[in-house]
Amino acid sequence: MASSAEMLEVEARPRRLNDTCVLSVDTELFLHYSLIPSLVIILVLSFLQRRQYRRERDDTSLLGNHFAIIMPLDFVGTFSNRWSYGIAFGATANKVMFLFSEGYQPMRVPQWAQAFLLLIGGLEVGLAHFPFFACLSSQFRLVSSILGFCYSLIWFVVTILQVSQCPHGQFLGRYEAVMFHWPSLLCLAFLLGRFLHMFVKALRVHLGHEFQAEESPMLEAHQAEHVQELLRKPRPLEKKKSWFQTRIYEWDPCFHFPSRMIGTIVLAFICLYLFIVTEFCVFVYICNELDVFEAKLEGYLASVNQTGALTPVILQVKELISVTKGVWVVTILPASLTCVSYLFHILVCYRKHMKRLWAGDKHFLPLKFQNPSSSGSVVAIARYSGWQIAYILWGYLIIHVVQSLCGMAITYGLVLPCMHNRSLEMLQGLGIGILTVSIVVGLMILQVWIASSFFLQPKLGPADKQKPLALNNRKAFHNFNYFLFFYNVLLGLGACLSRLLISCVLGTWLIARIDRTIMQSGYEAADMGFSAWTGMLYVDHYHTNPVLVSFCHILITGHRERKVQKVIQYWYLNSSAGPRISARSRTRWFLLKTLINNPGLITLRKSRPEHSS
Repeated sequence: MASSAEMLEVEARPRRLNDTCVLSVDTELFLHYSLIPSLVIILVLSFLQRRQYRRERDDTSLLGNHFAIIMPLDFVGTFSNRWSYGIAFGATANKVMFLFSEGYQPMRVPQWAQAFLLLIGGLEVGLAHFPFFACLSSQFRLVSSILGFCYSLIWFVVTILQVSQCPHGQFLGRYEAVMFHWPSLLCLAFLLGRFLHMFVKALRVHLGHEFQAEESPMLEAHQAEHVQELLRKPRPLEKKKSWFQTRIYEWDPCFHFPSRMIGTIVLAFICLYLFIVTEFCVFVYICNELDVFEAKLEGYLASVNQTGALTPVILQVKELISVTKGVWVVTILPASLTCVSYLFHILVCYRKHMKRLWAGDKHFLPLKFQNPSSSGSVVAIARYSGWQIAYILWGYLIIHVVQSLCGMAITYGLVLPCMHNRSLEMLQGLGIGILTVSIVVGLMILQVWIASSFFLQPKLGPADKQKPLALNNRKAFHNFNYFLFFYNVLLGLGACLSRLLISCVLGTWLIARIDRTIMQSGYEAADMGFSAWTGMLYVDHYHTNPVLVSFCHILITGHRERKVQKVIQYWYLNSSAGPRISARSRTRWFLLKTLINNPGLITLRKSRPEHSS
């Protein structure tokens, strides 16, 4: 009983650390009140933003062309400032996990209205973090940097207060709050430095020490390089690629990932880390409860002096609890590495699929996805980022459970028999199982060899790789089919179970990847994650194709140049700085240009009698 008392004391120690913890700022209440400065910042930036297109009746309005719609970032065509947007997404990780755990409950609503409540929570979190993105993308660098710095500083101070006032927790003990909030603090610190850098740079431009950078061009540099690479002749000799470039990743200077993909990956990494920490906290809590349960079992065994009828069952339960704890802890690392590798693999697949679409190759997609609907694709690009993060989190949990079950099977099948001095029985059973499977597989291979050797006609030519599909020795073939018919019925049962097992393993192993479907051919439309992936690919393909963007850039640039030349030409004729031209010559020149541009006016001109022509 002394061990039980020590366990209870250890369990109560972390809780005692937080008994006197009182937060000066309620985080959920702060989220609600943060909407006030967020709306103020949005209104200020909207007032500074000018509307490019407005109605004629708006000319008499007091607001003029102010209060234009501001956007947080371009989810399709933004290739600059990508990591700043990614870190801004990372700053929202704690609130995203708060929504993911359905902890947003500002009011009690019926069960059927939970979806609307979560929608309101998502809108509130998005509005509370909107100034981060709006200040990064605003054209008014001086004002937006000041507003963004102040707003980021407020969130940074509140998070610091939360961590410093309640650093410990009930599950991990000391510095539990630090483990949960250090990614957000790091992201907020980066945003503070970013906004400070923007302010210094904008101030230097305002004082005239630096030139104002031009607006982001329509054609990015890497897109122009991609088109130039297409127009160049293929290189006859290429440098031999390394193992890393061949098997894992090869850097391409002509391809940049959009800001949406960078932000999705950064947020997915942080959310995965928070999910693993949360899962470990739940594991610690369950372990504490199981320790209490084991202490009661030990008390029962001590009371019956380990001679009761339930003693073997209790010992097996204790062994099961011990094995489950160990396997669950051991499989945290492989499950985490699997999901981390998936995140990197998503970027590799995105680049590979985009390049295939740019080249006009759609054969890697199922037939139903080679011509998707426009509305579905637009909705898909809005769904993709959120769904990708949710698939990664749920995929980690499912992979962790499956790996734990496999680990328990290996432990009970191989490890525990050795610990219980039953190695010979284990090896005997393992040998019989391997021998049975080997015989079954050998008979299947033997059928293929017999069919290839006796029931197919010889090759037509020496260069053929295999024999033609033409039967030979038909009578022997029919006897072969008849006698193996009854055996293959039994063999088919094992093949069916193996198919089910392989489908379950591959399905759970690839559940976090939405770049490929886990449905069978013909049922791919039921995979909503894969539909979001393909729709997102098509939207990016139609709006960021380097060849299409280059063509549009050439058209727009040529139109602007012709327009500027025309303006310069008319300005030169009207300018007093040019050579002196008489008014009559200038009038005749304008008349000539007007008649050339409007040939229909020639027949309407009055003709003088002396100039009948």
